[in-house]
Amino acid sequence: MKNLITLLLILTIHQTFAQKKEFRDTKVDSLTFLNNRKLLNSLNTDKFQKKTFVKNDIKIPYRFLTPKNNLKSEKFPLVITFHNSTRIGNDNENQLEPFAKIWLRDEIYEKYQCYVVAPQFNKRSTNYETNGDGIQISKPSDEVFALLKLIKNLEKEYPNIDKNRIYLIGYSMGGSTAQNLMNLNPNTFAAVVSVAAVPDLSNLNKIKEKNIWLIHGKQDDENPYIGSVELYNKVSSNKNLIFTTFTNLNHNNIVIPFLVTDEIPKWLFEKRKK
Repeated sequence: MKNLITLLLILTIHQTFAQKKEFRDTKVDSLTFLNNRKLLNSLNTDKFQKKTFVKNDIKIPYRFLTPKNNLKSEKFPLVITFHNSTRIGNDNENQLEPFAKIWLRDEIYEKYQCYVVAPQFNKRSTNYETNGDGIQISKPSDEVFALLKLIKNLEKEYPNIDKNRIYLIGYSMGGSTAQNLMNLNPNTFAAVVSVAAVPDLSNLNKIKEKNIWLIHGKQDDENPYIGSVELYNKVSSNKNLIFTTFTNLNHNNIVIPFLVTDEIPKWLFEKRKK
């Protein structure tokens, strides 16, 4: 009996701390960097429709991709991608950075069919400040709050959007924005992929069971790596959390390993709202 209790205790502890922390020693040389970016930049973005969302005095241009074979009888996920701070503007072009363009790759567009929304912000979508523990944290702009209305509008306009599979993905400022939205309204989203972000620690109790994939380069000196470590430590009971550290990568090359694989779409498509 004593041995059984001990075994149950061990299993309980294992399940409680079943989140995954991994380290990758991937290196990105200049040729790989250029080739992977070139591949993405060569894709024709005309499939992304140009649209504009307006709510009161907020105006957000966005690009919208529909599934390749958009059958009304079939449900499709909705993916929302967020750009980094270098893409701020209102041309409705520049926000199509790599994590938006990967959905145009032939093999992804065929195998992982979904709706994709890529909004563009004309100012920072998230702002950073330092909390009492000396950790840089992110706070959403008014435009990010407005996106919740855009999502509702799209669900009405496209009833075959699967409300149980709405995904967030972003890099740098965009990764922080993805976290902001998950924290603002966790019941809306099934999963978030946050790359090289400044964390949002505002609603930890509500996201403690959400599907979260944190990706950060240990050599990142722009958005400090310690921020993702802090978030990981604070939601350590989340068995649906993955924290991937690239020990050799920095802020500028962290996205490169994911541009010619299906690793992110595959992970997202396995997730449903809890």
